[in-house]
Amino acid sequence: MPSTISCDVAIVGGGLAGGLIALAIRKKKPHCSVRLIEGSERIGGNHLWSFFADDVAPEHRWLAAPLISHGWSSYDVAFPSHQRTLPARYYSVESDHFDRVVRESLGEKGLLLGREAADVTPNAVALADGDLVEADGVIDCRGVGDTSALQLGWQKFHGAELALAALNTVQRPLIMDATVPQIDGYRFVYCLPFSPTRMFVEDTYYSDTPELDLHLTSGRIEAYADAAGWQVDRVLREEVGSLPVAMGGDHAAYWAAGGRGIAKAGMKAGLFHPMTGYSFPDAVRTAALIAEEKDYAGAALHQMLYGYSRALWRKRGFYRMLAAMLFKAAEPEERYRVLERFYRLDAGLIQRFYAAQSTWGDRLRVLSGKPPVPVGRALSAIWNR
Repeated sequence: MPSTISCDVAIVGGGLAGGLIALAIRKKKPHCSVRLIEGSERIGGNHLWSFFADDVAPEHRWLAAPLISHGWSSYDVAFPSHQRTLPARYYSVESDHFDRVVRESLGEKGLLLGREAADVTPNAVALADGDLVEADGVIDCRGVGDTSALQLGWQKFHGAELALAALNTVQRPLIMDATVPQIDGYRFVYCLPFSPTRMFVEDTYYSDTPELDLHLTSGRIEAYADAAGWQVDRVLREEVGSLPVAMGGDHAAYWAAGGRGIAKAGMKAGLFHPMTGYSFPDAVRTAALIAEEKDYAGAALHQMLYGYSRALWRKRGFYRMLAAMLFKAAEPEERYRVLERFYRLDAGLIQRFYAAQSTWGDRLRVLSGKPPVPVGRALSAIWNR
């Protein structure tokens, strides 16, 4: 017979945002009962998340630090006319490790894995198997959702973790290698040396569409590894994804499309960097914010998270403007010039940009000088977004 499960907070979606919220509440409020509901049997799926040290505020490092799988003290970028090493700490989180940490924190009782949510309300989740989860408040963290209210480009990627038959000498990440042929928009390859015999290679595109031809991208990853001189023994793991890059749109309509009155977090709440699509820094900040809340009633959570997301949307118009310039003012095969120019700027400016903390001086510097796109098209992109 169907049963009813009661708790203080029910989190729907065991991806990055949902897992971090569960971890934060358990850490800060150990007597608060949490249920993390996930349709698959894994927390975090099959993903790798990376971030710069400055992306996470010092007061929030307690949440991010236990999740780190790999770290480096600097990174490289490469463009046709410019190469550079930047001195910034960079970290990666592997979903296998994320899964273990969340399981250890929540225990068997706190995890409802392999359980699909059939219906979500501010205070309850009806599961597809007939069970009902009743909570003071529900937070929906199930992915991007309906994006019809937003003007989007896409950062899409196909990553492969390679086991190498011989040692490689790569010491630090190559965050952007844009010396590769420019295909389907701005293309770059992203490389992370996990060990001398373990390399993660990701073929990435800033594209107008979210679709990928995996047969083609697999061949390009193989060709890149061959050109680098890496002797690949086998492919350990692959991941594919498409991150939204926001140029504009109606934030209120996007939020409402996920269900009126329901608290949301993660991508579904619009909590991602508009220009990069990355969500790890926002997910950490949001989880820490929720953990400090005193009222977990559904209406209170909705009001707080909607207000937080709305304030960030308004604050980040600069990044949406840059995204519009990249996608609408530059020819797809010429988009790399925008990033090539950007990576000639001050290292501190670059770090603040990724953390979505650009100062007014940073913004003026990014927009000053001769633009890497036609001026008329740039103005049109800004005006019509």
